[in-house]
Amino acid sequence: MSDIIDYKIYGDDMQLVEVELDPSEGVRAEVGAMMFMDQGIEMQTSTGGGLFKGFKRMLTGDGFFITTFLNNDSYKRKVAFAAPYPGKIIPLELDKLGGEFICQKDSFLCAARGIDIDIAFTKKIGAGLFGGEGFILQRLSGNGLAFVHAGGTIVQRELKHGEILNVDTGCLVAMHPSVDYDIRFVGGFKNALFGGEGLFLVKLTGPGLVYLQSLPFSRLADRISAATRTNRDESTGIGGVGGAILGGILGGDRKF
Repeated sequence: MSDIIDYKIYGDDMQLVEVELDPSEGVRAEVGAMMFMDQGIEMQTSTGGGLFKGFKRMLTGDGFFITTFLNNDSYKRKVAFAAPYPGKIIPLELDKLGGEFICQKDSFLCAARGIDIDIAFTKKIGAGLFGGEGFILQRLSGNGLAFVHAGGTIVQRELKHGEILNVDTGCLVAMHPSVDYDIRFVGGFKNALFGGEGLFLVKLTGPGLVYLQSLPFSRLADRISAATRTNRDESTGIGGVGGAILGGILGGDRKF
């Protein structure tokens, strides 16, 4: 049985969720996600179910440990958790979603104490070999509230029975277990080489609820990495005279 918690989400593009705990209630969160907590709340860090559970969590990209924030006071107390990068926080009421939901790795933020966080491998070999970010998924199960984070803008789709949706491998955030998950190859020589969307897409087949994100963290990281390399090359002269001049104009360091 999961704890029944109250919450409020603050912010627009850089959100945080504030959870209000009654006495003896608790919430579980990723190590390092906590922003602030009231006096009277105690932190209890563990593997969340033994060494094997911790190792399985590491496979999803999460930390080996998970922290439980327990209200040991006799009054209501609050604790807040911040999103790690620009995007939205999605509350999942698992009791209204059939008691289980499948999420993208790294998306879990926090959940009421009693929610089980486990690994969920896809059963199909194609998804396993080429699924990219979507290969290893997280399974949230229980009857309380869980919160996941997604980058950019969130799109919610309710797929009908047999309805198919093709999604970039990084843009899937979460889905109901009733949704069939597979990987399809982007056909065509030019599409594969010059399409700019990768060689594979996630094929989702309804019925079930699906959450999508417009800015996967991997895409954001790639853009930052590319910009960093460009700036470094320009500063060392690797980019050539033209690159140095253009960099000076854009950077405001060179006047003509």
